[in-house]
Amino acid sequence: MRDNPLLGLTVIIVPFSLLSIGGGPSIFAPLQREVVDVMQWLTAREFIDLFSIARVAPGPGAMLTTLIGWKVGGWAGAIVATLAMFVPASILTLMVARVYDRYRGRDWHTALEAGLAPVAVGLIFAGAISIIRLSGNSMLTWAAAMGAGAVLTLRPKLHPFVMLFAGAALFVASEIAGFWPIAAP
Repeated sequence: MRDNPLLGLTVIIVPFSLLSIGGGPSIFAPLQREVVDVMQWLTAREFIDLFSIARVAPGPGAMLTTLIGWKVGGWAGAIVATLAMFVPASILTLMVARVYDRYRGRDWHTALEAGLAPVAVGLIFAGAISIIRLSGNSMLTWAAAMGAGAVLTLRPKLHPFVMLFAGAALFVASEIAGFWPIAAP
């Protein structure tokens, strides 16, 4: 897989596509492990940078895979990674939706929905913790993440720009105060 990065991207991303219960953020932790620790295609800093770009760009957060593909294999890598992320999950979703709707309202159907919700939340939390650890693991980072989580829990319809500007202000103020070096060492 190291000799053929396009094949490597496909082999790594397709299983994550099929397991992305709860959306793209649920695969960030294992994706980071594969591309940074195992394959060493990216450094931890590069992963954080691509993650940041994917989060502020319009579209799904899973576009992180497109950026990873671009970094690993140029335009061909971006296309392969995007297709590997979205096509298998789309096909599986269409197949499951046909069967799933047929049994709506049954006891097992309701239990399955209730049981998958905490799994999705847990996977998303694992991804968030992985990103926090890569970003320096400082108290400020943890405080900002917990604060954002609390605000979004209490005000789920809050516009994302409010959180973006609040986070930017926090980190600029901490840079001025000397708590958080924005520039990489």
